[in-house]
Amino acid sequence: MAHAHEEERYWNEEGGNNWVRYIDRVERMLDGMTAILADAVAAKPGERILDVGCGGGPTTAGYAEAVGATGHVLGADISEPILELARSRYGDINNIEFVTADAGSYAFEPASFDVFTSRFGVMFFPDPVAAFSNIRKALKPDGRVCFMCWRPIKENPWMGEAAQAAFEFVTPPEKPEPGAPGPFSLGETARTQELLSAAGFRDIEFVKIDDQANLGTVEHALEWLSNMGPAAKPLQEADEASRNKAMAAMRQVFEQKLTGEGVIFPAATWIVNARP
Repeated sequence: MAHAHEEERYWNEEGGNNWVRYIDRVERMLDGMTAILADAVAAKPGERILDVGCGGGPTTAGYAEAVGATGHVLGADISEPILELARSRYGDINNIEFVTADAGSYAFEPASFDVFTSRFGVMFFPDPVAAFSNIRKALKPDGRVCFMCWRPIKENPWMGEAAQAAFEFVTPPEKPEPGAPGPFSLGETARTQELLSAAGFRDIEFVKIDDQANLGTVEHALEWLSNMGPAAKPLQEADEASRNKAMAAMRQVFEQKLTGEGVIFPAATWIVNARP
């Protein structure tokens, strides 16, 4: 099991600050996926929704509109810097509440939510079974689960391909242990099925979504993915000559994917549905 406090420290320090720094780009890239997830969640007026890993709050705000004045949305995230941004944007919406919460241990009100959802927020749990179990207790017995997570990194070249090019010139990080917290930790359905079953969920189904990730201009893509993602730390630790070569290799990958709309890659996700 990974160390919970490490994950928490990361998201409250460089991870969270980086996310805030690049949030406009990240959210623009995720816009289409957000809409697909919102359709799948199909929030109804009066429902109570738990949005885990809510980030800057755009998903939370969308659900708040769908559930209306009689409904309620709780946006939970482990990162205080990210939540500050969410509160500054959406904090004055009456039916939204944002809490700084570790989903594995936070005392959510038992059996109080109709829906548990997340847009790419559930892959970072240090102890996934504990977190999913804790979330299940917060759901009503007839509640539902509908979240979005990445398929494996090999199907997501927007993050993998440029990093691979960089690793010709800088030392790649150690391969994470299978299932270690990270963007692609729920990419394999067998493992996710096992975790959710162990946490007490049933009727687990996976819907394959093939979409596109628009990384913006070549400069934007390069700046963002050299500061976040698998190559960030290796680039930071490399000598200047190696770093320059690695950055040039990354730039080349992005230039090959440049269209009139921006740098576009395939993006591969799951929508996971389940019931308590």
